[in-house]
Amino acid sequence: MKHWQKVAAAVVGVGVVVIVAVPLLVNVNTFRPLLEQQLSTALGRKVTMGKLSLSILSSSVVARDVSIADDPAFGSAPFLTAKSLHLGVELRPLIFSHKIIVRRLRIDEPQIRLVHGEQGVWNFSTLGNNAASHGVDAAQETAIPDLTVNKLNIAGGKATIESMPAHGVPLTFDQIALAVENFSFTKQFPFKLSADVPGEGTVTLTGQAGPIDPHNAAATVFDARLMMKHFDPVAAGVLDRSAGMSALADVDAHLASDGTAINSNGTVHLENLQLSPKGAPAKKPVDVVYKTSHNLKTNAGQLQNATVTVGELTANLNGSYNLTPATTLNLKLTGQGMPVDELQTLLPVAGVKLPNGSVLKGGQLTIDLGIAGPPENLTITGPFEIDNTRLAGFNLGSKLKGIAGLATGQTGDVTDIRAVRAKVQVANSGIRIDDIYTLMPALGEATGQGTVSPAGALNFRLMMKVSTSKGVGGVAVGLLSALNQATGATARQAAANGVPVTITGTSSDPVITPDVNGLLRNNATSILGNQKGNQKNDAGQQVMRTLGGLFGKK
Repeated sequence: MKHWQKVAAAVVGVGVVVIVAVPLLVNVNTFRPLLEQQLSTALGRKVTMGKLSLSILSSSVVARDVSIADDPAFGSAPFLTAKSLHLGVELRPLIFSHKIIVRRLRIDEPQIRLVHGEQGVWNFSTLGNNAASHGVDAAQETAIPDLTVNKLNIAGGKATIESMPAHGVPLTFDQIALAVENFSFTKQFPFKLSADVPGEGTVTLTGQAGPIDPHNAAATVFDARLMMKHFDPVAAGVLDRSAGMSALADVDAHLASDGTAINSNGTVHLENLQLSPKGAPAKKPVDVVYKTSHNLKTNAGQLQNATVTVGELTANLNGSYNLTPATTLNLKLTGQGMPVDELQTLLPVAGVKLPNGSVLKGGQLTIDLGIAGPPENLTITGPFEIDNTRLAGFNLGSKLKGIAGLATGQTGDVTDIRAVRAKVQVANSGIRIDDIYTLMPALGEATGQGTVSPAGALNFRLMMKVSTSKGVGGVAVGLLSALNQATGATARQAAANGVPVTITGTSSDPVITPDVNGLLRNNATSILGNQKGNQKNDAGQQVMRTLGGLFGKK
């Protein structure tokens, strides 16, 4: 027993001596110029590093303060700096032949600068050109020149993505972790990449990539699955906070690149979507099923037949986009017979306010809208139509300014809307609505146009036509009756020709005012008949006084 204890102690002692003595016998710092040269050749960039040390227990050479130069076309700042570089090596060739054979590579806490140029070229596009331009020499045991390693890892990394010339805030990824098996410039390899983004979001990309394109690393083919959780585009700097647009997104997508285009399809789940500075976050999630094709050279792409769903509301979205030099959109949003009840939940998202205390119930919405411009200054244009809905909690008669004692015939606080058709233009400067046609049984048919200011002020001019023969009643019947009493039976004809109406106030508190002067101007002949001279003037003044009293005017 004592004999074996002595043997074991001797073995341990020898091991300790070896562990202590080998780093003293092998001065790995002498390999630094060779390592820098070989890595520079492999990456096609100048590589510099600080002091080297040898760890026998982990069979690795550790280089401190590593730096990889950038493509000169993108400036003099380094492409990558790292706290340390761990090269897993074979000890026997290192000790006895002073030869470095790399089997593993780990980069700790790298700072990576990614820049996209005007011509669609990335600053990493030329990375590895020297190594990828020739195949692996099977007779050459050292893997450094071709950078073929069994395991390649990045831990605790940080990356910024910016454009040249600079536009907006750089996109930042933190806590980057990359794991690659059997990395080679000339073969396909599996990888897994994960990172944190501002706003407590996470990104994971898993798949296969390679071989590295010998002329443009950014054109390397790959096939991967992208998972994003809790991505906040405002916190990440993708959207300007002042634009008033925000959301929290979860993405599950498949991405495949053939070197010239990235084709992607998947789903986007949006919570708390808001599209206007004056809007409010959506109470229901918005789900998008999409398919895109992105051109790597132009940094632009096509959105193909995306489906947007909110509850039971479904719309289609397609068109194009361009990410260079700044993001611009050119999309078309269409929907046929969508339930208005679901639309009700989206109105606050865009900052659209209904009269206080009112809600839309029932009916259908049809839209055909173009969406163009940068996200922070979009212009939305096109026709829309709403059929057979009701505005509950809104008494139309109470909004008719200055009509004292008018019997409206309207019961309750519900306004029926048979139809609304118009062309809309929505921009940061406000909303313009043209070619308006409305049919509300309580008021009549109305046509016209108007605007809504960014502050929500209304300025509409409509022509309201009253015709009891078409079954129109409520407020319109009360108004027609009052006009008959004031001006005689010819008021029926005047009302049929059209009563000018202005709508002012705000969308939350509108004021509807019949235009007395406009009514007289448009219907002078029918109201005053064949009277002549002073007689006509006297009659006109009498009508004006009567209507003035009716509409609360002096």
